Amino acid sequence: MSFPSAIDRVLEAVDAAAAEIVDFTAALIRIPTINPPGDAYEPCARVIGARLEQCGFDVSYVAAEGLPEHTSTLPRVNVVGSRRGRMPRPNLHLNGHFDVVPAGRGWTVDPFGGVVRDGRLYGRGACDMKAGLAAAIYAVEAIRRAGIALEGSVDVSGTVDEESGGFAGVAYLTRQGWISADRTDAVIIPEPLNVDRICIGHRGVYWFEVTTRGRIGHGSMPFLGVNAIDHMGLILDRIRRELIPALALRETEVPVVPPLARHATLNINGIAGGQPVDGIQTPCVADWCTAIFDRRFLLEEGFDATKAEIEALLEREAAHTPGLSYEVRDRMVVHPVRTPSTSPVIGALERSIQRVLGRPAEHIASPGTYDHKHVDRIAGIPHCVAYGPGILDLAHQPDEWCSIDDLINATKVLALAVLDLTTPPGSLGR
Repeated sequence: MSFPSAIDRVLEAVDAAAAEIVDFTAALIRIPTINPPGDAYEPCARVIGARLEQCGFDVSYVAAEGLPEHTSTLPRVNVVGSRRGRMPRPNLHLNGHFDVVPAGRGWTVDPFGGVVRDGRLYGRGACDMKAGLAAAIYAVEAIRRAGIALEGSVDVSGTVDEESGGFAGVAYLTRQGWISADRTDAVIIPEPLNVDRICIGHRGVYWFEVTTRGRIGHGSMPFLGVNAIDHMGLILDRIRRELIPALALRETEVPVVPPLARHATLNINGIAGGQPVDGIQTPCVADWCTAIFDRRFLLEEGFDATKAEIEALLEREAAHTPGLSYEVRDRMVVHPVRTPSTSPVIGALERSIQRVLGRPAEHIASPGTYDHKHVDRIAGIPHCVAYGPGILDLAHQPDEWCSIDDLINATKVLALAVLDLTTPPGSLGR
């Protein structure tokens, strides 16, 4: 086989399938797989599975049995398509989630209409990330239509719940062995990070809650109680005065985008306490208050130091304020990940982007997490990146869209990367 000839044939096959790729993406957008709560997951998985079967994959449906979020009314059903080459290894896994966030307000088009207008495909999930999932399927299909037999093997999965952590999706697949170091050599997740950028990792996440405890009393005699909301206010003020300025001075060497996200950050996600604001009046001193925090920490910081810093701050405020009582509860911990710079999956995408777009790839890292975390931590696979069509800034926005040119170009890039990583044998080790 002449490898340059193979490249040309694959690129031509993608161009010939362009209308089909757009139509399939639009069909996925029209399935409102809204998370929360997890609507229409199984119908969407079946549509993806049917297309994978048409493209010559062996298809399996993987329900997240045993997890509380998998119910009879809102089943968590993933789909995996496998195509074996002449050898089982090297094996490349292309994964995309098909859940989407709620549409929200502000749309000028039907968020689930799959509208094509002026070279753009509109709808919730257009870029995040049903276009990426379609690109992954047709990248492998273009190789088949070009008449090229793979040496290695390829898996393509459509998974659920990425927007809420991915525990019934990619995390479940990794624990069931569908994505594992024993089976899989590299993973590409076609998230919308711009068509010329390779995402090599993400910051860490520490979600935690702090609850202050007071003593209830009559609202007309607050001096006889202890107001937990007042105490929470003192904690928040100390965070504002001490922690936030310190975090702003810390900057990672990892190329997180946008640039301000290269700093450590903390956000107050929510706060509640005392009388419900939409309830019946109760003249009482608030005896509890809970705040939820989202701390994004850097690879250089590490989780242990991040948590210890929070605990030390709370202890300082408790020592300073008589009667302040608090509890801390961890809600979620995600460690930072970074793909090795020498990873073959990075090299394959760099070469493919240069060939298709005529310019070098940019390396970036994500400000938030995505399913890379499960591939790295549970499956133990270091060779994982995100690359796909769509503009990151449009994700979760009204009038979300993906450029059709980006969709087709990303399909080409992914197709060439599949060739590079699975043909000839030994590509992953070179």
